[in-house]
Amino acid sequence: MKYSALNLLRQGFAGHRGWPAAWRNADLKSDYDIVIVGGGGHGLATAYYLAKEHGLSNIAVLEKGWIGGGNTGRNTTVVRSNYFYPESAAFYDFSLKLYEGLSRELNYNIMLSQRGMMMLAHSSHDLELLKRSRNAMLLNGVDAKLLTPDEVKARAPALDVSRKARHPIWGALMQERGGVARHDAVAWGYARAASALGVDIVQNCEVVGFDIVAGRIKGVRTRLGEVKADRVALAAAGHSSVLARMVCFRLPLYSYALQAFVSEPLKPVLDTVIASPASGTGVYVSQSDKGELVVGSALDLYGSYAQRGNLPIIEETAAGLVSLFPSFSRLRLLRHWAGIVDVTHDSTPIIDRTPIDGLYVNCGWGTGGFKAIPGGGATFAHLIARDAPHPLAAPFSFDRFRTGALIDEAAAAGIAH
Repeated sequence: MKYSALNLLRQGFAGHRGWPAAWRNADLKSDYDIVIVGGGGHGLATAYYLAKEHGLSNIAVLEKGWIGGGNTGRNTTVVRSNYFYPESAAFYDFSLKLYEGLSRELNYNIMLSQRGMMMLAHSSHDLELLKRSRNAMLLNGVDAKLLTPDEVKARAPALDVSRKARHPIWGALMQERGGVARHDAVAWGYARAASALGVDIVQNCEVVGFDIVAGRIKGVRTRLGEVKADRVALAAAGHSSVLARMVCFRLPLYSYALQAFVSEPLKPVLDTVIASPASGTGVYVSQSDKGELVVGSALDLYGSYAQRGNLPIIEETAAGLVSLFPSFSRLRLLRHWAGIVDVTHDSTPIIDRTPIDGLYVNCGWGTGGFKAIPGGGATFAHLIARDAPHPLAAPFSFDRFRTGALIDEAAAAGIAH
């Protein structure tokens, strides 16, 4: 179907009922080579790269709800690679480079907008830490530069940079290649491309158990029936630990709600992403193409699987946002939600085999899951197809918790933990 202006008009008058399906809503088969549990960005990307890069097609992606209905559709859409340690910087910059070519790769507009991301400094101590981060990024081959308060003001005129500001601006760390992408488009683009390569995408198919014989995976049990598979991959974000408990091992994860907000639309006022991790603000904000402000804040400080918000975080986030942008004080919030993030002890992900032969896990992304979708999918597919870690994901193994070779990226997460 050609998407001409006339055809778009016809579809509008027809109630948009004539569009072809973007991907096949497949019936569940009884036997697959590989089953991926989780139909979010990481699961769909993994299926796509297994098919495209490794020539595998007898693959099923099982989603207990709908495609992109979990964390992929419940985030603030930021993409960046401004991490501190070499292992993280190499991985996230690889993922960002994949994002930069993803619309062409998938033939699907993911609406990537590399408008830059600024991390604010509110004291001399903050500025010193940002200088260290800038130096680390440059050493790791990632673009970075420091901005003066005047340069910050020029990029974001609505920011309060006056001496009377509640949180004075001492400068900022800028990554020009950072920005935002459309979360739904990323999920839909990978789903369409994977389906076109023969992957079965099965929605409303909750996994309720696993078949294990002599320490090896043999399949999964779902609410739609049993499925045989010699390789099973878990990519279920905040519910990864729930699935792991079904096979009697414990993941080093804690699941928290991470809340986000969307304001009523306004005229263009913010053409970059701004993060203020300091105590008392702890917010990050960008403006969508529709004019809405997309705002995030700190994690809830208690474990939860509830995809909803609460009043204390609303108050804290609103106070932080208005202290940075006093002119936003009269804006109304339109929507409020939470995603369930899985956080490891060192705020670094896990891409590894499990104690069960043939069972693999991609988890622990914490607040960095969306920006890592292309890289996570590509490296997880490598692990599953070859039963050997991708060089970029080799440091993200379970073994680091035994050896103490942790990669503590809590500060680079950009939010309060």
